[in-house]
Amino acid sequence: MQDSYIEYDRVYTKQVYSGKGKDVAALDHERDVAYNSMKAFLNGYRKLSSAANYQLAEDLYQVFKTFGLDLDRISYSSQTAQMKKLIETLESSENTQKITALSLETALADMKAKHEAFETLFSEQAMINADLRQMKSASAIRKDLEKNLKAYISLLTVMKGVSGWELFYNDVNELVKAAKNSSIVTPKPEKPS
Repeated sequence: MQDSYIEYDRVYTKQVYSGKGKDVAALDHERDVAYNSMKAFLNGYRKLSSAANYQLAEDLYQVFKTFGLDLDRISYSSQTAQMKKLIETLESSENTQKITALSLETALADMKAKHEAFETLFSEQAMINADLRQMKSASAIRKDLEKNLKAYISLLTVMKGVSGWELFYNDVNELVKAAKNSSIVTPKPEKPS
């Protein structure tokens, strides 16, 4: 019976969610800022046809366009998948040369680091939430606990006729009566007259 109560208490007091939602959202925002900053730079630079290497900016902007110019507005999982592919493409030897020519190595490294930090925490959050969903519900465990308590009280009722058990039965019986009488009744609000 004590095992049933321990299991019920553990589930009854469990967290509903991982508690990492705010941190995940903050990392996503940082990732979005890095993505949007690099995209905006390339978009502006490619339009300046008098600037050296404007065509390189156009080529890299087209890479962004391939994976979507609105990655910051889609779901976490979709954005994560697209960002991973975008970063892999930007890190190809052909694009690395363009990134270097435009002095964007730091910007790309920053975007990649923020993406990886997000991906790690998002994965951790998903695992914690999955573990929480695997736990039995408190109501299911409560039924087992109630069944075990009824069996225990039935045993005590049978044993009350055995010498030495009367006092123990009476003590437990008083506790059961007190528990039954302790239900909380919320008063109904008075109606205005």
